[in-house]
Amino acid sequence: MEPSVFTRIIRGELPAAKVHEDEHTFAFMDAGQVNPGHVIVATRRQVETILDLDDELAGALFRTAARVARAVDAAFHPDGITVLQANRPAGWQTVPHVHLHVLPRHHGDGVGLVWPRKEPPLEQLRALAARIHVT
Repeated sequence: MEPSVFTRIIRGELPAAKVHEDEHTFAFMDAGQVNPGHVIVATRRQVETILDLDDELAGALFRTAARVARAVDAAFHPDGITVLQANRPAGWQTVPHVHLHVLPRHHGDGVGLVWPRKEPPLEQLRALAARIHVT
């Protein structure tokens, strides 16, 4: 696998504004700041999607995201925070390296998310749930 832009940042090959790093994760300012304080939290090791994470690395990624979110909240006092994680191009993933966006939000900031609700009946929801086997 080719090194992602995030891997190159983590290696120090590309410049970045580092926010935090530990054994498993690396957090830095998103170069495309949607709002001031927009941080990317990535795994140190290049793993393409959340589907490829083991439980330890998934836990580390979300622990760091929570810590970063609290720090962003304290520093920028946003009206809210969106944590976004995308997988594969159809899921809006643009960098093949699992990461979370910690995005401070403000009323009227122009950020949107289209979420067309389907609202199937309960029996259909139960049938869908029966197809999912969490291990």
